[in-house]
Amino acid sequence: MLTVFIASFVLFLLIVGGMSLGYVFKRKSLQGSCGGITALGMDKVCDCPEPCDARKKRLEKEAMRQKQLDKHRII
Repeated sequence: MLTVFIASFVLFLLIVGGMSLGYVFKRKSLQGSCGGITALGMDKVCDCPEPCDARKKRLEKEAMRQKQLDKHRII
């Protein structure tokens, strides 16, 4: 009985560890398979007319990253 518990616990740790590797290497947040709020046609969670500072910073960072990728594109 104890061996089944330990084996199950180790398997669970391996699964969680594998999921965390995807986050560490790709820097992509965890998301659901159904698309979350984007499936509802919403761009963001809050209804505020202007994005918050954290979102502005993130959007600016993404735009700069995309600009650098486009600049250094080989093909």
